[in-house]
Amino acid sequence: MPRTPLSPAVLTEQRAALGLPPYTGPDEPAELRRAALDTVLASLDAGPAAAVPSRPVVQGAVRFLLDRLAELAPGRSVEVRVPPHAAVQCIDGPHHTRGTPANVVEMDATTWIALATGRLTWPDAVANGTVRASGSRADLSAHLPLPTD
Repeated sequence: MPRTPLSPAVLTEQRAALGLPPYTGPDEPAELRRAALDTVLASLDAGPAAAVPSRPVVQGAVRFLLDRLAELAPGRSVEVRVPPHAAVQCIDGPHHTRGTPANVVEMDATTWIALATGRLTWPDAVANGTVRASGSRADLSAHLPLPTD
């Protein structure tokens, strides 16, 4: 099955399903991903009866937030994974060069978006098992929630 990339048309379709105005911004990855985050958050705010965001929109939101984390906490000591959407290395400190990194944080897209936007706290996510963190540096609490502007 071919994958649909994030595009203005995909965003506009998703936004229409949520009763939002169409996307009118530029067809550039960073802008599309930022708009994808806004669309996903609107869906979450609308509640369980709202249209479920499509995979390209969720992936765009995840990528926007992971890129933001890597920008605000540069480094290569921790790998943050949100399969199947994306992964980044971040946080200053010793880094790995081959194989599985020593410090890994992994979660699903819903958990990542909730953590990064302050809708879920790090201790709650770890306690309820929605975040899997291994390694002495695999604690993102000092970096969350992320400023998104």
